[in-house]
Amino acid sequence: MKILLRGLTKRFGSQTVLDAVNFEADFTHTLALIGPSGGGKSTLLRLLAGLDAPDSGEILVNGEPLPQDAERLRIHRSHTGIVFQAYNLFPHLSALGNVMLPLTEVHGIDSATARDRAMDVLKRFHLADHAAKQPAQLSGGQRQRVAIARALAVDPAFLLLDEPTSALDPEMTAEVLDVIVELRESGKPIILVTHEMGFARRSADRVAFIADGGVLECAAAGEFFENPRQPAVKQFLERILKY
Repeated sequence: MKILLRGLTKRFGSQTVLDAVNFEADFTHTLALIGPSGGGKSTLLRLLAGLDAPDSGEILVNGEPLPQDAERLRIHRSHTGIVFQAYNLFPHLSALGNVMLPLTEVHGIDSATARDRAMDVLKRFHLADHAAKQPAQLSGGQRQRVAIARALAVDPAFLLLDEPTSALDPEMTAEVLDVIVELRESGKPIILVTHEMGFARRSADRVAFIADGGVLECAAAGEFFENPRQPAVKQFLERILKY
């Protein structure tokens, strides 16, 4: 998968979160985005998803510019799997209902087919026994796995994961990271915002460091962690990996 940013700028009021960013990443499985909080990682993910629009510049995914018109942008969103750190599950629906919803309401799939597809993906993530439960009846790790199952059920072109383990305890974090490894091995491209440095080092093809409105460094995972070139990246890693 190839991501290209040309002069990408995004502001929120008087705050410039991404400032004329030029960046290119070519990866097979996983691109990890790391950096300090508020540096622009989640904003970039939302721009890639088509949920927010840049103030200037453009994004190309596999050589194709992200669409600007409403109808083509809707199609782009419908073929992008997105998982947020807060799950975003509908509390009144069961796990099965949450996974079925985008299939029936966005993709127009009939209920019987949607149910079969949703159950297949829930089984894949060992959630079949929890299909009838509402989110409040699930653990944090199970809720996040349901969110990942919902994103994957639509057979997206790629997956965007925004700090999917941030609200989880260590055991649940390991549970969700195992699922992401499984997705990586299935060949579905993933762009992942994460604070899990060990996971990024072991599982990402490339790692990009985002701070101060731009991408300060991007390299293969081993090179990035073993020999960071930018002083700000080296300082960040020394602080994060100290303990």
